[in-house]
Amino acid sequence: MTTDPHVPHFQEELDQLKTRLLTMGGLAEDRVRIAVLALVEGDHAAVERVLTGDEAINQLHIEIDDRCVKLLALHQPMAVDLRAIVSAVKINSDLERVGDLAVNIAEAASRYFTHPPVKPLIDIPRMALIAQEMLHDALDAYVRRDVSTASGVLDRDDELDALKTLVFKELLGYMQRDKATVAASLDLILISRHLERIGDHATNIAEDVIFMVSARDVRHKLEE
Repeated sequence: MTTDPHVPHFQEELDQLKTRLLTMGGLAEDRVRIAVLALVEGDHAAVERVLTGDEAINQLHIEIDDRCVKLLALHQPMAVDLRAIVSAVKINSDLERVGDLAVNIAEAASRYFTHPPVKPLIDIPRMALIAQEMLHDALDAYVRRDVSTASGVLDRDDELDALKTLVFKELLGYMQRDKATVAASLDLILISRHLERIGDHATNIAEDVIFMVSARDVRHKLEE
């Protein structure tokens, strides 16, 4: 519901907002995928593309914030539509941070390339896949106002955390056995932490979806 008398016009603008958020989410997800694939394949050129290709996400970040402000100011929405726009502001910020984290991964990969490989990279690509799937599902839940899909994203966060812990323990063992692996191992630990943070941002989006649809705040009661 909205207090604006031109409801079809408002709905069209809201749909455009959702489309732009999906576009931004796709860009952020793709940058994470490229950064991790570049790490695994030792692709210096792909790392450089991630490091220098932040402009599109930054521009969308500004555009989406502007769309949200105009929707709030011109249409004075109520109830679920108001929550949808407020959630869009927060999701926009989460997606911008995911883009930044992809850059962080690329920076760590660039440093990692300067050292001999520590180990076969298996768990980090698994973490990246889970984080990307969580992000994709969270945005899909936002567009479809789907609480069930959003709840599924929350459930996967523990899986990502468990993999990060596994990566840390394994790399700690390498560092304890051979001090020459410390620098490279620390970069891999950082990358696993960045991927965990991407999962956290996907979780934030999923929590926003649940609030948008049902006006329930689940941020601090997941243990219930």
